[in-house]
Formats: sequence, C-alpha cells, structure tokens
Amino acid sequence: MKPAVDIAVTDKQILLPIGVVVRKTPGVTRWAEWCWRAVAVLPGAGPADWRELRCEGEAVEYHAATVTLDLHHTQTESYLEGLRAPVPSVYVIMRPVPAGAGEMPYEVTLVTASPYEAQDYCDTGEEIVEKVPMPEGVIALVHDFVAAHHVEEVFQKRRRDRANVNGTQDGIGDARIPQAADVYRAPALARKERLH
Repeated sequence: MKPAVDIAVTDKQILLPIGVVVRKTPGVTRWAEWCWRAVAVLPGAGPADWRELRCEGEAVEYHAATVTLDLHHTQTESYLEGLRAPVPSVYVIMRPVPAGAGEMPYEVTLVTASPYEAQDYCDTGEEIVEKVPMPEGVIALVHDFVAAHHVEEVFQKRRRDRANVNGTQDGIGDARIPQAADVYRAPALARKERLH
C-alpha cells in the first residue's frame, strides 16, 4: 500500500513536501501597505505558486509554495530542542523578490524543523523568518526520526598540556637578529648589565 504523502526516506534523511500558507493583510502603518505572514503549513501538499485559498475582506490566504522539509541525522539535537518547546514549530524562511521580478513580493525558500538553522537566517536580517505551529503528523514524524538517530554526546573536559610553567626564559629574542643580548628586554635591565 502506497503512503498518502510522498515522503523520501533514506537511512539518515527524510524529505517531506510541505506547502506554505501565507496570509496577506492590510498594513498598520503608512510605511507598509501590506503585511505578509506565513500562518500554516500543509504536509504532503502538491506544487503551488501563490494559489489563492481564501479571501475574507481585504485579508487573503495563499498556498504560496511547496518546499521540501529536510530532516537530516546530523541535526537531531536541534530537532529535539524544537520538540521541547511549549509549541513545537517549523520555521518558514521567505526572501524578498526584487521589484519588478514578480507579482508577489516574497518567495518561500525554506521550511525547517531546526530552530538553530532558523536562527542563522535571523542573524542575516535579509530574510523573513516565521514560526509556524507544527502539525501533529509532522511532530510524530520528527519525534520518530530523532528517536531513531539521536546520539547523546558525552561532555569531555579538555585537559591542559603538561607544560612547565615555572621554567625560566633564556632571554634571547629573535634568532635572526645578530646580538648576544635580547632586543626585547627591559631598558633598566640593559643598563644594569652594562655596569657589570
């Protein structure tokens, strides 16, 4: 029996198509005519390109795009941190489209279950990062993936080198400088040596 959702599963990775619902509402300031926010995700959605889903007055919801949620075995610590949140979420990253390049002002570039990866996009300030509640089916999928692949890393305190810190310095500076005395020594010490 074929699964209802087209999920690509390998030993260490799961790829799941996720549709992103973006809501357009009137702006609340004179500097922003419209407010665009990712408000929901649709696991297993088909391809879309800003297809209108619902219209209520001036507010419009679009199925903006379908992108791939990539769960990778090296990121399980991050997924676990996201699952521990009061409201487990996925993060939608939208990038502004240059003026005149398209009808809509944003393109959906990524959906991730990793709060660490989302933080990296927040740091650049170039993209819009929206936190969207994770559907129950996706929570179960991520939880099962973490249970199968997460390995707790044991903290190991680093040991210092056993260098002799009580040793004396020989007082010789750069070997390329042809002098018997150290060129970096204190001037008072140099005067004292001349007197003897």
